[in-house]
Amino acid sequence: QVQLVESGGGLVQPGGSLRLSCAASGSISSINAMAWYRQAPGRERELVARITSGGSTNYADSVKGRFTIVRDYAKNTMYLQMNSLKPEDTAVYYCNMFVRTPYRVVGSDYWGQGTHVTVSS
Repeated sequence: QVQLVESGGGLVQPGGSLRLSCAASGSISSINAMAWYRQAPGRERELVARITSGGSTNYADSVKGRFTIVRDYAKNTMYLQMNSLKPEDTAVYYCNMFVRTPYRVVGSDYWGQGTHVTVSS
């Protein structure tokens, strides 16, 4: 089994920063893409940032220039550095990884449990 464990959420004032972490553990052969999603109350889950196994990144227009996604290949961990936070960034943030295990030919999507980010004064 594979588990993703998130950390780093919390309450921050507008203009502040937070760093989210997501660590994968278990029987992992390889990890392809990693991504952060978020879901605000009453809204659908949306892609925030994504990083491929080769290190290519893409971001939602709403976070470009403010958020940075980074992965640590050795630790099977990714981070989301969030700067210049705005109230509209308030949401539950979920990490997602496409993981291959020794037990299946094809990989599967795995999700973290979600971490709350609240941006408010």
